[in-house]
Amino acid sequence: MASRVGQYCIYVSDLERSVAYYRDLIGLREQSRTDIPGVNECVLAHDTAGGRLQLAYRHDDVQPIDHGNALWKIYMIVDDCQAVHDAVVAAGYESTMAPERLERWPVKVGFVLDPDGYLVELVEYLDGARPAGSMAED
Repeated sequence: MASRVGQYCIYVSDLERSVAYYRDLIGLREQSRTDIPGVNECVLAHDTAGGRLQLAYRHDDVQPIDHGNALWKIYMIVDDCQAVHDAVVAAGYESTMAPERLERWPVKVGFVLDPDGYLVELVEYLDGARPAGSMAED
């Protein structure tokens, strides 16, 4: 089997708020929760395709999330970029780019910020295109 990305884990300042954002607004499904000493975690993903996003809350370290300069964006494949973007904005989160179709690729993209200021790219594939490595069947 070839190597593939399993999941990314990011720290969040409020686990339940971030779970609600990625579950209720972005559309991922909660897959599991784990509580280990000092950290509560939740893994969210699509049921059958793509990687997973793990959210981690450190209850022994309450300082603000330090984004540094290593993580650029979290890339989310969505069925309806405009609808997801509008739901995120209506819930009070910031848009950094309204959805638009890109000329170079058959996609529509928009950008929003999550509760901790992570940049989230919303990507809708158009014209029957599917993401490379997609496991989804038509």
